[in-house]
Amino acid sequence: MSEHSGQQGITMDVPQHGRYLTFKLIAGEAGNIERVKQSIKSASAIVKDHSCVIGFGTQVLQLLDAKIDHSLVFPNFVSQGISIPATSDDIWVWLRGEDPGELLHISHQVSAELGSCFEVSSIVDGFKFKEGRDLSGYVDGTENPEGDDAVEAAFSDAGESYVAVQKWQHNLEYFASLKQQDQDHIIGRRLSDNEELDDAPISAHVKRTAQESFTPQAFMLRRSMPYSEGNQAGLIFVCFANSPMPFKQQLARMVGREDGVTDGLFRFSRPLTGAYYWCPGVKSGRLDLSKLSID
Repeated sequence: MSEHSGQQGITMDVPQHGRYLTFKLIAGEAGNIERVKQSIKSASAIVKDHSCVIGFGTQVLQLLDAKIDHSLVFPNFVSQGISIPATSDDIWVWLRGEDPGELLHISHQVSAELGSCFEVSSIVDGFKFKEGRDLSGYVDGTENPEGDDAVEAAFSDAGESYVAVQKWQHNLEYFASLKQQDQDHIIGRRLSDNEELDDAPISAHVKRTAQESFTPQAFMLRRSMPYSEGNQAGLIFVCFANSPMPFKQQLARMVGREDGVTDGLFRFSRPLTGAYYWCPGVKSGRLDLSKLSID
């Protein structure tokens, strides 16, 4: 049996509240390798249970000469009039819990530990809507793998994972103005019972992203949460996989790279950000940072 496992928060159910933080390396700190390593080590000590998940972006991985198996270049697609932005930061942290006040305090702890070398570039608070629905009203992540299948989809043998993160902004007023059948055809499911529609158009989201329809199959574990900022709202799309490939496959089809058909989601939503991060595994109860040359 492998002594490695994945970060607990990845396979746990979506919590009631989440806080997403991203950090950028402070200008001039790239030359202070040992200080960068120490700040990462200190912050990573907080990742001791399911309440926190952490991932690292390309610049940090290159700076520390990390031996990562896959490229983390996010696909900056422009296709069929749709633009997919690539906005990678250096460190991504997902805080998970039941009390938003507690998440605020933990975020201050993480920021303090990273503060000597990294500065906060974004903070977004997410929440669970009803039993796990997108703000459009539809259940999110219906086709998620479960049990051993979820572990196989999300992690490598060393417990490592690759997470794709996007902030999607919804036009909920427009979506609400559509007839119920039009809404169902955008998603590919009936809102009333979450059943997949046999007669849904080819542009329906569930048809565009059916994980078993790709070669190779594109299984990944979705852990998305809605967010709201003033009058703007949408979904923080988060998916974990054992490589970046499943997400690249799905996104390429969503923007019409294969057949010129774009995903119905683009009728009422658009991504504002997009990034990949490498999430190290856990060894003997501690985050395994050996690939970053951190003891």
